[in-house]
Amino acid sequence: MEDRQEFIPLYWKDQLVICNPYGTVGIITLWSATDYVINQLTRAGLSLNGQDSPVAVVGTLYGNGLRELLRNLLYNPQIDTLIIYGRNRSHSADELIAFFERGVEELDGVEIGYEPLDDGTIPKPVRILGTGRIIDNLVKPSDFVRKPKILFPGEPPDRAALDKVKEFISRYEKNPAPLPPRKVVPLPRMIVNHYPGNPRIHTIWADDPLTAWRDLIHRLYCFGRPVVLKKGRRRELQNVKVVVEKPEPVPEEDLRKHGFDPELLERYGRNFLDNLLPEDTSYSYGHRIRAYFGFDQIDRVVRRLRRDPEDRKCYVVLWDPARDLSEEVEGRPCLVSVFFRKFEDRLTLTATFRTHNALDAWLVNFYGLMALQKKVSHEVALAPGAITVISHSISIDEAEIDRAAMVASEREFRYRLDPMGYFRISLDGDAILVEYRTGDVTLKTYRHRKATRLQHEIARDAVISDINHAIYLGRQLERAERCLREGLPFEQD
Repeated sequence: MEDRQEFIPLYWKDQLVICNPYGTVGIITLWSATDYVINQLTRAGLSLNGQDSPVAVVGTLYGNGLRELLRNLLYNPQIDTLIIYGRNRSHSADELIAFFERGVEELDGVEIGYEPLDDGTIPKPVRILGTGRIIDNLVKPSDFVRKPKILFPGEPPDRAALDKVKEFISRYEKNPAPLPPRKVVPLPRMIVNHYPGNPRIHTIWADDPLTAWRDLIHRLYCFGRPVVLKKGRRRELQNVKVVVEKPEPVPEEDLRKHGFDPELLERYGRNFLDNLLPEDTSYSYGHRIRAYFGFDQIDRVVRRLRRDPEDRKCYVVLWDPARDLSEEVEGRPCLVSVFFRKFEDRLTLTATFRTHNALDAWLVNFYGLMALQKKVSHEVALAPGAITVISHSISIDEAEIDRAAMVASEREFRYRLDPMGYFRISLDGDAILVEYRTGDVTLKTYRHRKATRLQHEIARDAVISDINHAIYLGRQLERAERCLREGLPFEQD
């Protein structure tokens, strides 16, 4: 067998930095920019390019690229070492390490619509043990004849971690064992179907963030339109509005059940307001809000609300058209604006996102918004109110659609009162009497012999906001009309 082999990526070639194509070490920068890490290593005295460098490739790993990374490694078995040196924001490093050290477990009773492979094999979902990461079962730890050694010394800009990377590369010797053959493992594809509908009319309303997120994933999974971006295939909806009436942290056990790390979310919330820009990051929300434009926008908002609690100019902007519309820069904020407004004696917050990763980013971002609202609420002595999130372009990566299918399948029946009120139905002589009420007050009455006529009048007035309520009302009107026609007594369910 060959003892020297060229690194040839099957996936994400345009997003990888090839150093020495015949090297046997890969550097994973996680959420840190590859250029930043390469510059750090170069300044530390390491030369990554050239025939003497053991480093074949440098690339990121945000989390959703794990399937592709594993397949690239199987096709390039000469990569015997992976050095992880970058910001571990989404625990993608832990998931990679757990894959090789702990393995995977099958998910019993979970039906995921994978397309059959050419040989008729139907992929199944598995979970990496000790994590919430769902992948397909086409790649298993046992497929790696030589499992790569993984070094994770720490995150930049930790100097001690950088020194460990430098020392390891300086003393590195490649694995002398014979090279196993390359393996090509296909990426499974989901059977993509979507329900019809207008992709720009979706509104979600919930009391808590987790319920809102689950409803959002269900909506995208069922109604998202297939689109093809430079990053790959997505299911997308436009201008989705999610209203969370009681924005509070989610219980830790519920977060873990859905693959979220409570510590990571809490830390994200704390760091959301940091006005410093890390060297390895092209932007941060805290920096854009509090320093980028030369002043602290939150301080201005607080001063305005203290002077006039009814102020409607408390609008924070993160988008910089001069920079962010340029072709020459990398990294642009997804969160583009935040609006604060006192409403019914509470401080509400409305956030607008340009683009949104629904599976991995939405709930994490929400923790940042809660921290921002909490700070301003405290400064202006107002209780926090509802948080509304508007996402111009929100999507699910089709490579992760199996995860979305699992979340969507867990959606349960819920009953809630329609905030627009309720209807009391009775028979009044030769007609059906419908009273539109809130509390003990009748707001309007409708009277007619035909349920269809009453249906159209109520729909015209737009006094129902809950689809379950509308279905219930339709059943009661139909029963009332039948009782009226047949001379039977009617009692509303």
